[in-house]
Amino acid sequence: QASMVYKSDLSDVNEELALEGRGAFGAAGSGAGPGNGSSNGHSIAAVAIGTNVESNVTQRQYDPQERFVITKNVVVIGLAFMVHFTAFHGTSNLQSSVNADKALGTSTLAVIYGSLILSNIFLPMTVIRWFGCRLTMALALFAYMPYIAAQFYPRFETLIPAALMVGFGGGPLWCSKCTYLSTVSEALTQVRGNKSRKDVNTVKFFGLFFIFYQMAQVWGNLISSSVLTLSAPASLSDITNGSAQLEEELQRESSRVAELCGARFCPGVGAAVNPNLVPPAPEQIRLLNSIFLTCMAAAVVMMIFGVSSLKRYGVKRGDSGDGLSGLKLLTVTINLLRKRRQILMLPITMFIGLEEAFLAVDFTRSFVACGWGISRIGFAMICFGVANAVAAGIAGALVERIGRVTLAGLCAVLNLCLLAYMYSWEAREGDYVRYCTFAAVWGICDGIWLVVVNAFYGILFPNHLIAAYSNFRLWESTGSVIGYVISAQLCTSTKLTILMAVMLVGCIGYGLIEYRVWQKKKNLEAMLSD
Repeated sequence: QASMVYKSDLSDVNEELALEGRGAFGAAGSGAGPGNGSSNGHSIAAVAIGTNVESNVTQRQYDPQERFVITKNVVVIGLAFMVHFTAFHGTSNLQSSVNADKALGTSTLAVIYGSLILSNIFLPMTVIRWFGCRLTMALALFAYMPYIAAQFYPRFETLIPAALMVGFGGGPLWCSKCTYLSTVSEALTQVRGNKSRKDVNTVKFFGLFFIFYQMAQVWGNLISSSVLTLSAPASLSDITNGSAQLEEELQRESSRVAELCGARFCPGVGAAVNPNLVPPAPEQIRLLNSIFLTCMAAAVVMMIFGVSSLKRYGVKRGDSGDGLSGLKLLTVTINLLRKRRQILMLPITMFIGLEEAFLAVDFTRSFVACGWGISRIGFAMICFGVANAVAAGIAGALVERIGRVTLAGLCAVLNLCLLAYMYSWEAREGDYVRYCTFAAVWGICDGIWLVVVNAFYGILFPNHLIAAYSNFRLWESTGSVIGYVISAQLCTSTKLTILMAVMLVGCIGYGLIEYRVWQKKKNLEAMLSD
C-alpha cells in the first residue's frame, strides 16, 4: 500500500515538473526561446510514448526522413476525418430543421452527446489498449455509418439506436486521435532535436488536423445545399417582379421574420407560421444520404490503409500511455477531476460544447432557416467551415508569434462581441451577408478555441494523455447535451445569455491556470539563474 502511494505521488511530481518545464521554455506563450529542449523532451517522451515515468527513458533514433512519414500520417488522418465528418456535419446541421417533428432531430443529437459522455468515461482506454490508436479510429468511424443509414427512414426507433452507436464510437475516436497526434509530436521532436519543441509541434499538428477537420463543414454543407436547392421552389425574395401584391407579400414576410427569427426565435415556430421552415422533399434527402454514406465508407478505408501504426514510434498494442491496467486507467480519468487545473478547465471546455450545440441547432434554425430558408443553411455553414479551417491553420503560428494567452484573450473578446451583437440584432428576410458573417466569425472563434484548448490539455497533463483527452471530450459532450436539451425549451435570446455567462466563467478559469503556469516559469527561471 505504501508503495502505491509513493508511485502516485511520484507521478504527480513528474507531472508538475513537466508543467514547470513547459512554462520555462515558453509554453505559456511568453515568446521565450527553446532553452534546453533535451531534458524537456526526455520528460515528455516518458509519457507520450507510453513508458513508465519512473523508468530510465532512452531517446529513440529516427531517420531524418521520418518527419515526412510523420507529417503524412497526420495529413491522412486529417483527410479521413474531413471525408467522414463531411457526411456527419452535413447531416447534423439539418437535423433541427429537417427532422423537426416532435423534436426528433434535436433529441437524436442529445442522445449522441449523452452517450458520448458515457463513452468518454468507460471506453477510450480499454478500446485503445485492445486495438491500438489506428484500428480504434477505423472502427469508431465505422460506428457512425448506421446513423446516416437511419436517415432513409427517420423514426425514433431507427435514429435513437444509431445515435447511441455514434456516441459510443465518438469517445474512442477522439481520444485515439488526440493520443496519436501527441505521440507523433514527441517523435518529431526527437527527429529534429533542438530545432523544435514538443509543445509547439503539438499545437502545429492539432492546427494541421483541424484545417482538414473544419473543411468538412465546407464540403458537407456545399453538398447538402447543392442537393437541396436543385429542385427547391423559389422564395418570394428570389422573384424580381414589381407588382404591388408581391411587394406587399414581401413586406409581410420581412415583418414576420423580424418578429419571429434571430434572438427572438422560440420553440414552436414552424412551417405553418413561417414558410421558410418547410422541409425538403423526401427524394432530395435520400440522394443526400446516399452521398454521405459513401463518404463514410471511404474514410474507413483511408484510415486502415493510409495511417502507420504507432508501433513505429515505440507504442505497442496494449500500451495505454500510462502503464496501468484498464480499471486503474478508468480511475486515473476520474481522479483527474480532483486536480485543480482540471476543475478550472471545465467551464471553458463545456463552453466549447455549448457553442457547438448552439451553432448546429439554434443558429441554423433560429437565424438561417427562419430568415433565409432551410435549403440555404449549407451556404451559411460553408462560411463557418472556411473561417474555422483558416483559424485552426494559423493558430499554431499565432501561438509562436504572439503567445497562447494573448491569442486566447483576443478570441474571447471577439466571441463576446459576436454573441452580444447577435442578441441585439433584428433579423431580416434574406439578409445572407449578415448570416454568413455571423457564421464566419463564429468559425474563427471556434477554430482558435479548439486548437488552444486541445493542445493545452496535452501540455497540462503530460503523464495522463488519454485520461486528459477523455475528460476533454467528456465535458465538451456535457456542454453539448445541455445545449441540445435547452434548445427545445428556451428562446434563443436566453440561450445567447447563457453562452456569454459560461464563456466569461471559462475565461476566468483558463486565465487562472495560465497565471499559475507563468508563476512556475518565473520560479524555475529564478532557480536556474541561481
